[in-house]
Amino acid sequence: MRVSYEEMYKEFIRVLNKYGIEGKDAELSAKLFTDASRDGVYTHGLNRFPKFIKSIENGSVDVTKRAVKTVSFGALERWDGQKGPGNLNAYMCMERAIELAKENTVGVVGLSNTNHWMRPGNYGIQATDKDCIAILWTNTVPNMPAWGGKDAKLGNNPIVLAVPHKDNPVILDVAMSMFSYGKLEKLKMEGKDTPVDGGYNIRGEVTRKPEEILETHQVFPIGFWKGSGLSLLLDLIASSVAGGRTSRGVGELDTETSLSQFFLAIDLSRFPDRERIDEEIEKTLEDLRSSIPMDEAHPVHAPGDGMKKTRKESMEKGIFVDEEVWKKVLEL
Repeated sequence: MRVSYEEMYKEFIRVLNKYGIEGKDAELSAKLFTDASRDGVYTHGLNRFPKFIKSIENGSVDVTKRAVKTVSFGALERWDGQKGPGNLNAYMCMERAIELAKENTVGVVGLSNTNHWMRPGNYGIQATDKDCIAILWTNTVPNMPAWGGKDAKLGNNPIVLAVPHKDNPVILDVAMSMFSYGKLEKLKMEGKDTPVDGGYNIRGEVTRKPEEILETHQVFPIGFWKGSGLSLLLDLIASSVAGGRTSRGVGELDTETSLSQFFLAIDLSRFPDRERIDEEIEKTLEDLRSSIPMDEAHPVHAPGDGMKKTRKESMEKGIFVDEEVWKKVLEL
């Protein structure tokens, strides 16, 4: 089933208004959710929206609060999210990092005490639209074992790296787990297995069954021990810069809230060799795409290529939706 961008956007605004988010904040939040589904990140667009509403109902998200600056260190600032809506807080802090970069070439914002930011790639695109490189990540509730362990001690701590390039940025948006929990839930809904080994089941066996991994929370880190170490360092850096909780501290709470996030922007427009940089990026992408594929039916592509194709199709034909989830939104 497909739904037009405008119809989905308007439904999100309607529901957000009902739950206390109004005006420009409702328009921005609805846009961020709709953009995620438009670009093919359904797990953090439409599919995530009912969970967001539940987080308002259970008090995890305070719709009356927004992030506020608490201290400034020149090109680096700390902000307190006050448990407000995670996507609005993240957008605000990415925007502030961009402003700082426009003043200083580099801008950094650490955000504490915030909520799930939904699709993080939105904020990478937000930066590339202003000709800025972006590096940003969040910690999460403990939901992934350290390599060699059974119990969840680490967050899967999603990270985004984005570089501006013409009309479509080069963007990587990944969790530190082999598969994000949103992806596992989507595969479970579709009755599909993970394409490669994803974690352990309750018998301690390696499995590709998403429902079994969701049951144990024993998902593999990307790169095994490398992803485990990277997850830990991302957590420590974000919490240190933001002055907030680590994943361990988030795990002490009743729900996943009070997260720490890190936003960095680098303004490429201030560089004297801006044109040469873009030429080098283009040559590198062309070289990558010219790779001899292992499977002729699946040519090598750069991060962001698939997003561009899906976005065009979504705007022309409508956005793919899960009918049951769409029905839930209509009923809210």
